Amino acid sequence: MINTIDLVRSKCKPCEGGVSPLGADEIARLLKQLQGWEHANGVIAKTYAFKNYYQALAFVNAAAWISHREDHHPDITVGYNQCRVSYVTHAINGLSENDFICAAKLDALFDL
Repeated sequence: MINTIDLVRSKCKPCEGGVSPLGADEIARLLKQLQGWEHANGVIAKTYAFKNYYQALAFVNAAAWISHREDHHPDITVGYNQCRVSYVTHAINGLSENDFICAAKLDALFDL
């Protein structure tokens, strides 16, 4: 069974389509490995809270770096002291393990 540490240490695999999105059971199992993430409308999402705008933008920059390294990019909405991140694998019109890997890596930023 994959756990949070395994997700953080994993590397996203290229996804060009042609594979099925994760099923409800697999999504539920992987979601249990993440804290504060929710599954709705075909995406996983989390809102991160910060003290100010500077910290929110610093997080966005760190998320961009992770996304570039993993070649898997979220939708990000930024406010004064918050940032909402949503993942879905567009190539398969659903969720893949890549979404959970990147979500775990973002959470791990706070353990550095």
